[in-house]
Amino acid sequence: MARTVGIGIQDFAKLKSEDLFLVDKTMFIKEWWEKRDEVTLIARPRRFGKTLNLSMLEYFFSVKYAGSGLFQGMKIWEEEKYRELQGTYPVISLSFSSVKEDNFSEAKEKICRLIQLTYQKFDFLLEEDFLKEYEKEAFLNVSADMKAYEASL
Repeated sequence: MARTVGIGIQDFAKLKSEDLFLVDKTMFIKEWWEKRDEVTLIARPRRFGKTLNLSMLEYFFSVKYAGSGLFQGMKIWEEEKYRELQGTYPVISLSFSSVKEDNFSEAKEKICRLIQLTYQKFDFLLEEDFLKEYEKEAFLNVSADMKAYEASL
């Protein structure tokens, strides 16, 4: 039976779990990893899979998804070195693909809200001695209405 094309779905795990049509681009992981660039710029036209590729990278490297089985049957899984590498890093992922506001102040607020939501995902850091007191204070001050300089700290 033919697979359904999940138009607009940017979550790698959702495409896999719902058995939707997916072009195997997992060798991008190997290519990117072996270049060892300090900075990577992925400039492509709209609807070209940038967010989906970043989602794939997050699911591959994040300790949160270690042993998930998402990559079994994919080309990257044929590489033993990369099977061992999967799920071994803490990953913070932040996408601005939903920022489509018409003016600067609304776009800034949306970006600050995205930063705030990202901080909320990692609020467990406040519980232990992961952060110094001044870092905890800065962490707690993150909000959608924070100043631009606070968002860039």
